[in-house]
Amino acid sequence: MASSRPSSSQGLAHIATPQRHRPSKRQHPSVLNGIGGSFEDKTNDFLCPICFELIDEAHITKCGHTFCFACIARSLETYGRCPKCSAVISGPDHIFPNFLLNELISKHKMQLKRKMELTPSYESPDAPVDNLRQFLASESENLTLPDVNVILEVLTQRKHILEAETCVAQNRLLYQFLEHLLNQKKTQLTLLTREVDLIEKDLKDVEVILKDADARRSELEDNCKLVESEVKQAGGGDILQKDEEESFNGSKKTTESTVNTISLCRKRMHAHFDDFVQCYLSVRASDLLFNKSDGKSSAVESSSGSSSSGLDLFRENLVKFSRYSSLRPLATLNYSSDIFNNSTIVSSIEFDKDNELFAIAGVTKRIKVFDYASVIRDVVDIHYPSIEMVSSSKISCVSWNSYHKSTLASSDYEGSVTVWDVSTGQRTKTFQEHEKRCWSVDFNDVDTRLIASGSDDARVKLWSLNMEHSVASLEAKANVCCVKFNPRSSCHLAFGSADHCVHYYDLRYMKEALCIFKGHRKAVSYVKFLNREDIVSASTDSQLKLWNINSSHCLRSFVGHINEKNFVGLATNGDYVACGSENNSLYVYYKGLSKQIFSFKFDAVRSVLEKDKKDEDVNEFVSAVCWRQHSNVVVAANSQGIIKILELC
Repeated sequence: MASSRPSSSQGLAHIATPQRHRPSKRQHPSVLNGIGGSFEDKTNDFLCPICFELIDEAHITKCGHTFCFACIARSLETYGRCPKCSAVISGPDHIFPNFLLNELISKHKMQLKRKMELTPSYESPDAPVDNLRQFLASESENLTLPDVNVILEVLTQRKHILEAETCVAQNRLLYQFLEHLLNQKKTQLTLLTREVDLIEKDLKDVEVILKDADARRSELEDNCKLVESEVKQAGGGDILQKDEEESFNGSKKTTESTVNTISLCRKRMHAHFDDFVQCYLSVRASDLLFNKSDGKSSAVESSSGSSSSGLDLFRENLVKFSRYSSLRPLATLNYSSDIFNNSTIVSSIEFDKDNELFAIAGVTKRIKVFDYASVIRDVVDIHYPSIEMVSSSKISCVSWNSYHKSTLASSDYEGSVTVWDVSTGQRTKTFQEHEKRCWSVDFNDVDTRLIASGSDDARVKLWSLNMEHSVASLEAKANVCCVKFNPRSSCHLAFGSADHCVHYYDLRYMKEALCIFKGHRKAVSYVKFLNREDIVSASTDSQLKLWNINSSHCLRSFVGHINEKNFVGLATNGDYVACGSENNSLYVYYKGLSKQIFSFKFDAVRSVLEKDKKDEDVNEFVSAVCWRQHSNVVVAANSQGIIKILELC
């Protein structure tokens, strides 16, 4: 254990101090080796500077300092210097007896001895019991029967008193426990009552809405019957009868489909019921008020608008959750066309600003750009990129410019940040200031000339398309694994690092982070913005976490996927969050719930030698994920270079 280094005199005194035995508990504390227990005794001038006891056989050095003879002799044998001033002393021949001090110390010891004799002796807590036993052992033969009876009566009375006091103490402790438990349960009952009142109120509001909807539906049906009767009177009975049959059959099919859909949604809702309870109570928390004037708990509307908005928000969450139930494959691509290339991990997938082109990059050192519409239209899953760009190193991340459609940035394992012209497939600029592998790169959506990159050299660097060198640098304390600009700001940026934290900065004040989000147990591998205030982060602790830039506390943790050592991808479209998993599956979460709403498993790719392996034995994982913004389409790729375009349905 590290400690501050002592001064030379302290060090010498410590080493030269002989080992001394501690006093027993029964020893008198007033005198210990000739030292009294008072502050005055312990700080008098008769103490040896080496052993801090009364000086024994006082000897003085030629430099004028006095010590115990044994202490100074032992110290000079080891160091040859005075322990007080470090003056050189050749040996024991250069120290001399201090007779005057010896006489003074002798008188001091006599005074302490007389003082000790006048002081009552110290007794341990066990002494009264020992004395009583000694008394009974020595005097029991002299006790008469009346004496014994008196002693027994006194002891019996004392026993009853002690038993009563013990019983009172035990019951007082029990009373305090029950009192605390009662207060706790009353608080829970109060909260539960308020929640029940709120639920009943919301239930009545929804019943009114349903009644209005039923009334509106009945009105529409009555109008429809009125129109039908008018048509019949006009002579269109045969046509109307045929239409009625077709309408009845169609309505019957629609009703069956609606019932099946509602049944499926109800089943999925109950599977996430606890999550929905927490979501409902958090959304409606502002409407849980307590009426203290009459001591009754009730849900009181702070205002009709806020109450309605809270219920509408939860309804929206419920609707968005139940909108989709599965992922349907639309197309399949292959990142590598070389069947002999085993290293085909896709590191990054990104759509351009118009969602027309998407780029795929990875460890094959190639960036392949595909036309989304062409890929979807192709009947056979044999797709060719619109353009292909070759890097000098394995690519870790790509990012499109939100203004210039053909501008794309990439980061690679050599630490370079490259800007590409996709229309020509050529490099337009290369930045090479990172000293280690660069994991992440991102274009700013507001200031479209600005680029940020994060690297293993523990730096976030800022670049401009108009400059040849970096324009600024953020120093982190650990490897930077991911970096992302706030989509609605030109000067706010978040990055995740190996220190298990998400850091949020204002680039105008780079000396200190605006907020540091702590909660992950391992390195943060991805950060994405759901909107201008909410951030979702991924970590190799197998968790996603939701944060708000106005609060340092985690809003929600998403669990279900497996992520312990690889970059598995993270993407969001604002409401839904998708990430990869090390069981070769894609997981989709809704931002209001902690558990995944559904997942999609990639087929394991086996060579001839691996055909007998089970799915769980194949070490494949989903390595990259991307949403096609403003749509229900997500693109995911795994470590074997298989890319799936999936649609939420």
